[in-house]
Amino acid sequence: MGFRILGGSIWDHFFKLSVAAFYTISLIALSSCDRKEQTPKWDKPQKVAHASEVASEPTRERSRLAAASPKTEKPLEATPDGQTASLRFICYNVENWLTMDRYHDQKSLKNSPKPESEKQAVIRILSRHTPDVIGLSEIGQPSDLAEIQQRLKTAGLDFPHSQYASGSDMTRRLGFLSRFPISSTSNSAELEYRLAGQTHTMNRGILDATVAANDKNYRFLGVHLKSKRESEQGDQEAIRLNEARLLRRHVNSILEEDADARVIVYGDFNDTRGMPTIKAVTGNYHDPTYLTAIPAKDSHGETWTHFWEPNDVYSRLDFVMVARALRSEVDFPAARIIDDAEWIQASDHRPILVIFKSVR
Repeated sequence: MGFRILGGSIWDHFFKLSVAAFYTISLIALSSCDRKEQTPKWDKPQKVAHASEVASEPTRERSRLAAASPKTEKPLEATPDGQTASLRFICYNVENWLTMDRYHDQKSLKNSPKPESEKQAVIRILSRHTPDVIGLSEIGQPSDLAEIQQRLKTAGLDFPHSQYASGSDMTRRLGFLSRFPISSTSNSAELEYRLAGQTHTMNRGILDATVAANDKNYRFLGVHLKSKRESEQGDQEAIRLNEARLLRRHVNSILEEDADARVIVYGDFNDTRGMPTIKAVTGNYHDPTYLTAIPAKDSHGETWTHFWEPNDVYSRLDFVMVARALRSEVDFPAARIIDDAEWIQASDHRPILVIFKSVR
């Protein structure tokens, strides 16, 4: 006589358990297959949060998916004399903070200032990251720079010291704001070059200002090189390369006079790493006058700073470079491309934050 458990033989129960286990394993396997088949296809729209994944979405509204949520940073430490232990610098092309004919909200506007919503977004970004010094591109008149200065003061950031520079471009200029005194400025840079038998002047010039902060002098050189748009002046790439060479010549003149000068070259170079324009500015790596382009990434690990909406192109066009004497003071891990949520409302560029440590 066989064993029986609760009205059935042990073999009956074993058979039933085996069948149940078989079906369970089969269902798990089928479920796994279903998940593989549900992997997103390229032709199906999907929600994305990574900057590089939105390149196929042409509108600014969709490109907001590339934005990261604002992060709260730790306050700066203070030195015994009350000065901040570091110097926080932001390089920012604020996209046409000036009066011009523009297209906004599906309307063509004549002689119109930068829209209020864009201005507010710029100020929110800058005030959130509490810079000590700001290098600005695409500023119009001195009154436009003064407006940014006043708006930041209203937001709680006082920049009593400013500088303004221009070249042959009568529309877009360079602006500079500092919490610390500007100890000196210079207009000594050569701004003319020859191209195709003609003499040309650098479009936006070179902003040259020295800031005295934390018992040190930092010499800032700001530029906004020729864009990739074709020009009546000649080939846009050739123009940009000539402007880069003028900048390099000015850097050489500074470092030949003072090899230990804390030189910071920044701005919108309208070209990418490895191109002749950038190589002309940084110089030869083995030369004592070589400039180091500070690497920076956003919160997703992306390195682009500019979104060209018509062509859905994301590029690194903005850089902050330093002379060898300043390398040891750069907080390389802290360098970042700011990707706060409203970056796309503020400008087609994203700002770069670089922190210089106090090395005594």
